[in-house]
Amino acid sequence: MTVCPTDDRHVAVLAFPYGTHATPLLNLVRRVAAEAPQVTFSTKKSNASVFAGLNKEQLFNIKPYDVDDGLPDNYVPSGNPKDAVAFFVKAMPANYRTALDEAVAKTGRHITCLVSDAFFLVFVLTWLKKCMQIRENKEVDFLTGFSGVKASDLPEGLVEEPQDPFSIMLEKLGEALPRATAVAINSFATVHLPIAHELESKLHKLLNVGQFILTTPQALSSPDEDGCLPWLNKQEEGSVVYLSFGSSIMPPPHELAAIAEALEEGKYPFIWAFRGNPEKQLPQGFLERTKTQGKVLLPVCVCMTHGGWNSVLDCIVGGVPMISRPFFGDQMLNTATMERVWEIGVELENGVFTKEGILRALELIMSSEKGKMTRQKIVELKDFAMAAGGPEGGSTKNFGTFSEIVGGSSYEQLNPQQHGYRGIRNKIAGAFAAANSRFTRRNNPKHQGLEAFCRHKQLQG
Repeated sequence: MTVCPTDDRHVAVLAFPYGTHATPLLNLVRRVAAEAPQVTFSTKKSNASVFAGLNKEQLFNIKPYDVDDGLPDNYVPSGNPKDAVAFFVKAMPANYRTALDEAVAKTGRHITCLVSDAFFLVFVLTWLKKCMQIRENKEVDFLTGFSGVKASDLPEGLVEEPQDPFSIMLEKLGEALPRATAVAINSFATVHLPIAHELESKLHKLLNVGQFILTTPQALSSPDEDGCLPWLNKQEEGSVVYLSFGSSIMPPPHELAAIAEALEEGKYPFIWAFRGNPEKQLPQGFLERTKTQGKVLLPVCVCMTHGGWNSVLDCIVGGVPMISRPFFGDQMLNTATMERVWEIGVELENGVFTKEGILRALELIMSSEKGKMTRQKIVELKDFAMAAGGPEGGSTKNFGTFSEIVGGSSYEQLNPQQHGYRGIRNKIAGAFAAANSRFTRRNNPKHQGLEAFCRHKQLQG
């Protein structure tokens, strides 16, 4: 993307084109773009969905460019989201350079600053080499403030062989981030102060700008075609189960069946943000039998989730405990953190959905004394998040700093005839990896908290 408070400013923003990386980064870009004249946002194949429904006024000065995702012609998805990541890693950095050249040629402006996506921030800066040396079941003892976390909870790329392409990329990322002018992350400092202090000691400037749902300009609301809100308002407070597994995850068929059986037997009111065809993928007759039981969000008592960082933060802002079934990436560590460190949710037994395991987890959260303590603790975290996103909060102030850095004029101007964007890239991209990948894709809804989920495709039971 590009941001320019003066005619010669051109800031390129590079996103990873898988999962929910592109959409949340666009939320950040839109807010920066509102304060600066020119922005170009680059991803491949996610552009259609990322920019869908946004008109020119909502895009401000944002111009999207495609970046080659490295997928072969006639590629057939395997169902494993990690496969697409592997192809993309192999295509870097040539794919980005091509898109940058195109942006320079079409705008006539040389790029003066790079904002690049990143992930696994804490690990690549502090513990990457240690992660690669541990065994799967060994308890990790070098994560500050993380008791009871095992190697199996860490993202896969951190415990691969040193010559694995993904591991090599993470190592290079860890070398580049300390040279950044600033690193912005979708979190708030008080959620885990030891980690914040450790990152501050390794970075030029750390900016906690989250929970981003609290600081993103509100988009036009989608119509409530399924009538979720009226249905929701009729439910008792703290009685509804919400289920969502992100944009890249679908539990296997036997686990979908277990979820459906547990919901039906437990008779809990529910809302399920379902990707796919529920009539074909859920047990026969389930929709008809539960049609008065299911719909979304103020009375939500628990969220059944995959443990993605965006979803975890959304639940914190909504004050809603979690039942997590992680699949890949940082989801295992997020799940371990919310259960064992923050104590704001539980992981499913053995990490898979079974009818008995789901019912026990629901009973624990919704009816037990431990569940009561869990709800109290997540409300405490919610208060911290709301304070951070308030007018005088730390996240709000950090976003102001972020905007000034991106749209300011404090950078040394290089000779564009001599350097083009490549000279600036060497000067600043190594000095500006400004956006962590964990900017949440939710926009601030009319009613704060988990009601943002009403904008997803709902399963009406």
